[in-house]
Amino acid sequence: MREIIMAYQGEMALKGLNKSTFEAVLMKSMRYRLQHHGNWKVYRAQSTMYAEPLDDTADVEAAFTSLSHIFGIIRLSRAAVCEKNFETICETAEAYLGQTLRGIKTFKVEAKRADKSFPMKSPEISRELGAYLLGKHPHLRVDVHNPQLEVMVEIRDFGAYVHGPKVPAAGGLPVGTAGRALNMLSGGIDSPVAAYRMAKRGMALHHIHFASPPYTSEGAKRKVQALAQIVSEYTGSCNLYVVPYTKPQEYIRDNAPDVLFTVLMRRSMMRIANIQAKKMECEALITGESLAQVASQTVQAIACTDAAQDLPILRPLIGMDKNEIVETARMIGSFETSILPYEDCCTIFTPPHPKTRPHLDEILEAEANMPGLAALEAEAAQQIERIRIRVGEEVDFIG
Repeated sequence: MREIIMAYQGEMALKGLNKSTFEAVLMKSMRYRLQHHGNWKVYRAQSTMYAEPLDDTADVEAAFTSLSHIFGIIRLSRAAVCEKNFETICETAEAYLGQTLRGIKTFKVEAKRADKSFPMKSPEISRELGAYLLGKHPHLRVDVHNPQLEVMVEIRDFGAYVHGPKVPAAGGLPVGTAGRALNMLSGGIDSPVAAYRMAKRGMALHHIHFASPPYTSEGAKRKVQALAQIVSEYTGSCNLYVVPYTKPQEYIRDNAPDVLFTVLMRRSMMRIANIQAKKMECEALITGESLAQVASQTVQAIACTDAAQDLPILRPLIGMDKNEIVETARMIGSFETSILPYEDCCTIFTPPHPKTRPHLDEILEAEANMPGLAALEAEAAQQIERIRIRVGEEVDFIG
């Protein structure tokens, strides 16, 4: 029996003349992921993507899990392929799903006939196949509203496909169809979720992290690398850029008003991120800010931060509360790593009472009194370390 994986499009199916571009990007992503799970053939037909194992090296279970994390796929199913002959369809359904049917009490059959040359119509296929399966499993009864198993038959151009329910997948749009951005990855809960959210909208991304040794440790850097690796299951392979930020941060601490330290530091980080983003031809920056979550995330502080550089700053979590963010972090597998107690540069030198409603004029005045900051930022930007993050690899990190 030949088994394949069928991947179904979501909102991508509604695209117009550029739909083929989205499909091409999705198939490229599928081929890249599947190369880690044996030999596969990927092709498309009738708004569905097919992943077909070519030999015994193909790990269907692992491939199915990997494909479920690819944005652009809204549902997946494992299906048995057979000839477009009703008797063969019945035999295939029993061979493929018979064991499952023996362990349940209710079922229904749903048929879709995309190939209109097939002599039986969809309702007839459903009725006759249901009768055949009832004959094989007399303990079953049909429940069209809430069945324990939905047996699905699709009659398509290339054959007939028999499968159980379609399993929900990642949804969204294929990564790379909506431009490229640089995500500011701090090591906390929010920034990995921000990366996930923007990748779901088709944004390809890399990460930038600010380290301040000796105030931050090598373990803290490895933690961030581990987070980038976890999120890569959804975002795809990427680069992690680590900025040596000790000198600019110490300079701001020693020369700026204490109450403005946080906003001044974030503006400094944005300027360095802007330099790296443009080197990578990124079109935007991404942050994990949520409105009013902390002092630097008020409307006034955000306005001051935005004014520091000229790229759009995308904030996918801006209207989410912490519980919603944590729920997503748990779902993508980053939460347990995010909460490990490693320091990051955003938590050191933090003033006890930061100003929550800063004005841009006072921020600019404070920066005018720090003439050496620009040179330190330029030096940090020149010394950035690049770490390659590849899907499927493991990071040597024990929290």
